[in-house]
Amino acid sequence: MRFELRQRFAASPNEVDRAYTDPDLFATLVGLPKLGGIRVLDHQVSGDQVKMRVHYSFTGDLPAAVTAVVDPERLTWVQESAHDLSSGVTTFRLVPDHYPDRLKASGKVVVSPLGNGAQRVLSGELKVRALLVAGAVEGAIVSGLGEYLDAEAPAVDRFLKS
Repeated sequence: MRFELRQRFAASPNEVDRAYTDPDLFATLVGLPKLGGIRVLDHQVSGDQVKMRVHYSFTGDLPAAVTAVVDPERLTWVQESAHDLSSGVTTFRLVPDHYPDRLKASGKVVVSPLGNGAQRVLSGELKVRALLVAGAVEGAIVSGLGEYLDAEAPAVDRFLKS
């Protein structure tokens, strides 16, 4: 499933891009809907290049048909990202803690000006391999991600103001 999700921020593109490379941001995101278990595992900076590994878990509800073949407690992963602060482009991939043969996701994030603030566009591809319910799982994950991102943008703006 290909996806594209957008966020809007009051802050400038540079501020938004840098916020997502600040390990302190992630502690402020705990408690937002659909995703939990957020913790920074690794953070490396070399000039305008930042590499990060952040752990997440899916905390949203899944249909019964999905939970019959996928244990919701095992929907956890590490997001590996490479941020190029000079271009405002980040590439990422998800590395599942469980079900590595059933879940693959990767994409990019582009931060750009929007009015007096910024927009962040996440695009990528999510592939779930699960007999009969793959589409439902993909839809639930992308929907949950969208809900999470809607709540995340104001939290990032608050982080930047503090």
